[in-house]
Amino acid sequence: APDAVPRLRQAGMQIVTNSYPHVWPYHLSRLPGSPWTDVRVRKAANLAIDRAGVVKLLGGVATEAVGQVPRDHPWWGHPSFEVKYDPDAAKKLLAEAGYGPGKPAKTKMLISTSGSGQMQPLAMNQYIQENLNSVGFQVELEAIEWNTMTMRRSIGAQAKENAGVDALNNSWTYIDPDFGFIGVLESSKISPNGNNWGNVRDPVIDALAVQVREAFEPAEQSRLMAEMHTRMVDEAMWIWVVHDDNPRAMSPKVTGFVQARNWIQDFSPITMK
Repeated sequence: APDAVPRLRQAGMQIVTNSYPHVWPYHLSRLPGSPWTDVRVRKAANLAIDRAGVVKLLGGVATEAVGQVPRDHPWWGHPSFEVKYDPDAAKKLLAEAGYGPGKPAKTKMLISTSGSGQMQPLAMNQYIQENLNSVGFQVELEAIEWNTMTMRRSIGAQAKENAGVDALNNSWTYIDPDFGFIGVLESSKISPNGNNWGNVRDPVIDALAVQVREAFEPAEQSRLMAEMHTRMVDEAMWIWVVHDDNPRAMSPKVTGFVQARNWIQDFSPITMK
């Protein structure tokens, strides 16, 4: 837990962090009736979140997200929409979309109480709920157990169990093109065929997905993935918040540990003094 870090350091423990393929976002429903069918609303939400405040809430062991991947990633691309904290711009976009003081953009979000890569989900979601509500949203949070969350995610926003739910908060990994992008965005991957929970149907993404699958040269695949990420950010297909810095605490007697930028960790170089 982030609030344990100062005490662990004081006790002489090593605190090791590094970035790895992790993002903490909201998957958005594109079904009729969802406020997220309007790109202006999706962009407004991305502009309403004080990510620096979320990082502070987490004791500094996270990094502000500006998309699915960080700027230094080969798949970053050249998005024209900038994911940042700009509440005034968020209010303006909501007004353009037809929302205002007397007509908030109502949304119900599924969140978990804990789970794989979820960090501190209750405190984080309450913080973000306040951010969104302050610019013109009306956010309802439904907290459920992690295994229930994975089931509700797998059946898609169109399932009767998800009736009335417009968004789902589920940490994600971009460890490969299929799981990180294609599986959640390509129209052929709508449940039960994949992880496209929100029923995204975008012809640009669909065309790029085919090209990525047919690209066998790493440089060409990275070029295409950069185009896909550019499209994902410019269309604000998700709401992105932070990347986990994956903090680990260990005895000062441990030497040789190198934190990988991956979900897979090599323990073979480790020794004990």
